[in-house]
Amino acid sequence: MAFWAGGSPSIVDYFPSEDFYRCGYCKNELGSRSNGMWAHSMTVQDYQDLIDRGWRRSGKYVYKPVMNQTCYEPMDSTVDDAVVGDFALINKLDIQCDLKTLSDDLKESLESEGKNSKKEEPHELLQSQDFVGEKLASGEPSHSVKVHTVPKPGKGADLSKPPCRKAKEIRKERKRLKLMQQNPAGEHEGFQAQGQPPSLFPAKAKSNQPKALEDLIFESLPENASHKLEVRVVRSSPPSSQFKATLLESYQVYKRYQMVIHKNSPDTPTESQVRLVPVSFEDPEFKSSFSQSFSLYVKYQVAIHQDPPDECGKTEFTRFLCTSPLEAETPPNGPDCGYGSFHQQYWLDGKIIAVGVIDILPNCVSSVYLYYDPDYSFLSLGVYSALREIAFTRQLHEKTSQLSYYYMGFYIHSCPKMKYKGQYRPSDLLCPETYVWVPIEQCLPSLENSKYCRFNQDPEAVDEDRSTEPDRLQVFHKRAIMPYRVYKKHQKDPSEEAAVLQYASLVGQKCSERMLLFRN
Repeated sequence: MAFWAGGSPSIVDYFPSEDFYRCGYCKNELGSRSNGMWAHSMTVQDYQDLIDRGWRRSGKYVYKPVMNQTCYEPMDSTVDDAVVGDFALINKLDIQCDLKTLSDDLKESLESEGKNSKKEEPHELLQSQDFVGEKLASGEPSHSVKVHTVPKPGKGADLSKPPCRKAKEIRKERKRLKLMQQNPAGEHEGFQAQGQPPSLFPAKAKSNQPKALEDLIFESLPENASHKLEVRVVRSSPPSSQFKATLLESYQVYKRYQMVIHKNSPDTPTESQVRLVPVSFEDPEFKSSFSQSFSLYVKYQVAIHQDPPDECGKTEFTRFLCTSPLEAETPPNGPDCGYGSFHQQYWLDGKIIAVGVIDILPNCVSSVYLYYDPDYSFLSLGVYSALREIAFTRQLHEKTSQLSYYYMGFYIHSCPKMKYKGQYRPSDLLCPETYVWVPIEQCLPSLENSKYCRFNQDPEAVDEDRSTEPDRLQVFHKRAIMPYRVYKKHQKDPSEEAAVLQYASLVGQKCSERMLLFRN
């Protein structure tokens, strides 16, 4: 049995997918399907292992798309982000429970268990291939990576094109050619002798070499610069004093972002009858109609997504971008800011213009969401924030060597607004069957031919962390912690066993033994 030293374990409610719902990307009414769980609390190591198996979070809702059943049909380049789908995922299981009572019950159980439990050796962490979506390097120190191109929204990975040149370099080249036309000799020494600015011809052997990312991001500005940019990292959960002090201003930016950037046309559903059912998953009628009710809710979100100025989803903002199941951890060998959930605020001339929502985990910085003031759209803040987060990851890596990856989330090859991620290199994609990482260059040919692919080319390869001993899965039931082999003796509902075994297969053996599956 697992033993939790120095902290509480993750506690999750699992709900298997029973139906399809509206896809936020292609707008197909029945285009998306996922399995999910409501995380009452979660350790950063458990979430690290979960996202390395294809899970992601929206607020406290942690979900895993059913890849071979989700649409991914070709989409128009003007399609909006799937923010509506994200909101729906959060609200899908907005379970109201007495968390204090739950916490007290758990503490009681842990204390009683700890007295008679033997501490197990910690599981070894996989280092060589633990990353999702994007990584900074293939087993190499992160400082060896340089960003050569700045991706443009809507453009996918193009392996045939050379790295883009900076506008500054192009201007220098034009000026050099102009000077050469004025001096037929065209020799560099002649230009320098005539008093031309030395900066035109630096002493470096290769003047057109791209700058390192840190040189680009952290370049010092003169004291008399017209504008001042400052980036602050504040802990969002539990909220720090800095987070609380700036919450209203941050929310105002989010509100403007939703009103201007996301514009969805009304799609009001119809009703033919009204029925009252108990709001309880123990009630058969409620359970049978839950999926249909959830789909209706998603349509409702779409219809009112462009909210009036005074009612622009403050509840959704809090649930989606502020609350998090991740427990804050500050180990001595970790980053100075600790692990957990944060907001990276971009301050320009004393006001917030953008906020990047991120999770800092043992192996990575995971990008959750970005919102910005639409008045500053011309600054390409999506690209800049990604580069800034990569640079931030590399900073953290200098102290915490295992933290060396940057996760950008899901890559959808047929969606232009998601496809741009493939331009950041080096980059790997997760095999949906064996959960190993494959360079994107090897994946693209398969994705051109099929919307669902097994990227691992080894036909004998299997999921190394697959659930092989489901009886060791930990269950939290009636204020007691017990292995599944004990819990199942008291269960008569056959669907309960199917749900628990599906959960075990999706989270893997390690997480199933560490996390507590809450059953009421």
